[in-house]
Amino acid sequence: MSKPYDDYVKYLNETVCIPSAHRYQAIDMFAGCGGLSLGFEAAGIKTIGYEMIEDCCDTYRKNLKSECNQMIIDENSDFPNVDIIIGGPPCQPFSRRGKQKGKNDARNGFPAFIEAVRRVKPKIWLCENVKGLPEQNAEYFQAVVEQFQELGYEVEHHIFQLVKYDVPQNRERLVIVGHQGGFQFPQPNSYRVTAGEALGSLATEIPEDAVFLTPAMDEYIAKYEMASKCKNPRDLYLDRPARTLTCRNLAGSTSDMHRIKLPDGRRRRITVREAARLQGFPDWFEFTGTQESQFTQIGNAVPPIFAYKLAKAVINYLEGGHDGLQETTNDRLSDIQ
Repeated sequence: MSKPYDDYVKYLNETVCIPSAHRYQAIDMFAGCGGLSLGFEAAGIKTIGYEMIEDCCDTYRKNLKSECNQMIIDENSDFPNVDIIIGGPPCQPFSRRGKQKGKNDARNGFPAFIEAVRRVKPKIWLCENVKGLPEQNAEYFQAVVEQFQELGYEVEHHIFQLVKYDVPQNRERLVIVGHQGGFQFPQPNSYRVTAGEALGSLATEIPEDAVFLTPAMDEYIAKYEMASKCKNPRDLYLDRPARTLTCRNLAGSTSDMHRIKLPDGRRRRITVREAARLQGFPDWFEFTGTQESQFTQIGNAVPPIFAYKLAKAVINYLEGGHDGLQETTNDRLSDIQ
């Protein structure tokens, strides 16, 4: 398959945009800064966000022009009557870099997500999480699936290599969907987007607020790479997709930091805008809060261009005659309006 664009940045900015009208309505639980919601909005699904972090809510409202409720989400939270529930239950309990507390971690968002599905009974629901959940927490994952099945849904999950879905990084994520039969996941591309295509001229420029690594940091990196037997320095390579973006390698750790090596040998940290492009955000999307907060929002986000493809699959499902568990879409939209 040939690439559907000559200019990736133009393609991203024109594809991930807010339309003037929406056909469906969704709530986004644990919405973060709105990456998942943005993709759904671009596909024609109006979203209402629920998120506890103030900066994330501010970013969501600023860009999506939609309601974002700042609140701690739990099993007692109330939600409006909608056709679609989406969200990203906190993944720290199941992350390979975390403490692996799983269901015993207070940050586990699955009980609240399951309860929301039980109360709202959407026609379809979808959530995103770390790829290791089904294997590293197999018993708990199976218990979650069974709870959703008891609510009357067919449950499917798939681990996506996002580089096959127009995201210029080697990111892998788990997507779980509950439906009434007939849902189809989006198909992968045969091409890959490189970091160079995503960054364009930004990669060779020196921004006014550029943060250069110090000689001491370069020395530390050299020792780290030697000790870890790193075959390739962990700099950004423009002829291939980027390494996975995380909060840790955007806002912290020198050894793992995403950085660009300039022709003169200096290294600089990537900027917020560069990180956003590598995470599939259009250039018009603006983040609020401190620089560290912005990096954290980006690292935690679902890439909007990938979310857009998931949303198109959801719309294809809904328009394929699957009526779900409740009344019509028009009834639900009138309830919210």
